[in-house]
Amino acid sequence: MLRSIPSPPASWASFHIGPLDVHVYALCIMAGIVAAVAITARRLSRRGVPGGFVVDAALWIVPIGIVVARLYHVFTHTGDYFFPGANLWNVFAIWDGGDAIFGSMIGGFIGIVIACRRAGVRITAFVDALAPALLVAQAIGRIGNWFNHELFGLPTTLPWGLVIPRPNVAIPPGTPADTLFHPLFLYELLFDLLGAALIAYLGRRFTLQWGKQIGLYFVWYGAVRAWLEAIRIDPTSNRFLGLGVNDWTAMGAVVLGIVILVVQTRRHPGPEPSPWTREPAPALVETSEQEPAQRR
Repeated sequence: MLRSIPSPPASWASFHIGPLDVHVYALCIMAGIVAAVAITARRLSRRGVPGGFVVDAALWIVPIGIVVARLYHVFTHTGDYFFPGANLWNVFAIWDGGDAIFGSMIGGFIGIVIACRRAGVRITAFVDALAPALLVAQAIGRIGNWFNHELFGLPTTLPWGLVIPRPNVAIPPGTPADTLFHPLFLYELLFDLLGAALIAYLGRRFTLQWGKQIGLYFVWYGAVRAWLEAIRIDPTSNRFLGLGVNDWTAMGAVVLGIVILVVQTRRHPGPEPSPWTREPAPALVETSEQEPAQRR
């Protein structure tokens, strides 16, 4: 009978391949990126955009997303990185955790705009194809939080309480050694997968285009994160008016999603005429025509 969820030993968080120190957290992020590219490429190819475009777009989206995600984390947790005697190189140690999803959204969108405008792909078509894929990627990435002993919540007596090895800077001083915590990484993982399935279903059922699926993503993920942040132990996060930066960002995501849904439904009640904003390059057209034939 389940009485608690164990955490992996700290030694499992990384391993060596020759001179390389490989971090499980980084592998989870990479696996999530691969899954997101594959799912997005498949969804876009159904509308005539070649899957190769998504791989090219990832070359813009992923680096910019990672950099901005790290900057977002560092500057919303300044107490962890900027203090007397701090090793400022830790600002760049992304393999130790601290890759903020809200920051990756901001950076990733910058990459999407660059890639789509270069290729003539409609941004709304791309982000709609990406919406469920993004949730799948985030679910995979949360496994890395489990290995890093992070993203857990308040103490709980529930049978799925998470064991967190000591010491851990996020645990308040004086907390009994046998205390279990809400496994927020697992909660988010499950809600991410549920949200991905729901958005994919609603997108097909009601032909949601013009950015409406990404609007659903913001509403779903923002609401989930707002709930998780309410029970999260994160004492070092910068706060404003009594709430952490992530609380405000999560609520802002919900508002943004609602605005996108309302505005785009009024402006574009019908489907998109094309996923292209201009005549696609011949190389893209040829690839697009070849892919369905290869699948047959």
